[in-house]
Amino acid sequence: MKAVLGGLTGMGLAIGGLLAGCGLSPSDPVTDLVGPPVRIVSLDYCADQYVLKFADPDRIRAVSPDADQAFSYMAAAAQGIPSVRPIAEDVLLLRPDLVVRAYGGGPAISGLFDAAGIPVLQIGFANSVKDIKAMTVSIAEDLGAPEKGQQVVADMDRRLGTLDSQAEARSVLYMTPGGVTSGPGSLVHDMIGAAGLRNFETRPGWHPLPLETLVRQRADLIAAAFYDSHRTQPHAWSAARHPIARAQLAETPVVPLRGAWTACGGWFMIEAIEALAEAGLDPQHP
Repeated sequence: MKAVLGGLTGMGLAIGGLLAGCGLSPSDPVTDLVGPPVRIVSLDYCADQYVLKFADPDRIRAVSPDADQAFSYMAAAAQGIPSVRPIAEDVLLLRPDLVVRAYGGGPAISGLFDAAGIPVLQIGFANSVKDIKAMTVSIAEDLGAPEKGQQVVADMDRRLGTLDSQAEARSVLYMTPGGVTSGPGSLVHDMIGAAGLRNFETRPGWHPLPLETLVRQRADLIAAAFYDSHRTQPHAWSAARHPIARAQLAETPVVPLRGAWTACGGWFMIEAIEALAEAGLDPQHP
């Protein structure tokens, strides 16, 4: 326990020294925030999506280094905006009046910003489309754009309302290059249901591909996610490289899902839902 406390004390002293160098003390708020935040820093690409959607560029001090990557839905909006590593010292030098994070910097980093008087907007984990709608409205309001948040959710509702329900839903196997799939209780499962389809995976949560089951049964469609990114190609030990999985991809109609649609829980998942729904209505797909 002494070693842990000593390490934490040392980190606190380091942060305190940095704040003093910036003309601040750990107990003094960086800003007396009145109205919407105007010096926003985002620590990871899941947080980036919301910041880039609901904050004007001149209110964003920095986004994460992944904000302009292919798996970032708002990559185009990140062009020209500085990036910062999710390290407390680097972020404090930007003097933010709001830090937004989903996972960036690890669980301890929020406490360091609290000590500096910097508000942290924590983005939660969504398990359903309903969760995404609620998160979108709440986060947009926290970022000073409540009307835009309502508009985004209204657009989601409109697009979901145009999807045709099917009397006999076709089955879909969600597959990633990492060789995993997802069953009931996950956002992916809810996404498949919202598209009017039936999830082939019946086990709750996330699991390796059910190779033994796939020997005997086959889904009507495969939702192939993240195959558009060179950073997520199957590694040598991935179940996605197994001959059974490869045969599924070769012989079953495939619905390509961009990694940017499903990498994080956000309003942009509607793109994946629409792609699945369109494929489900076409017996000849693709």
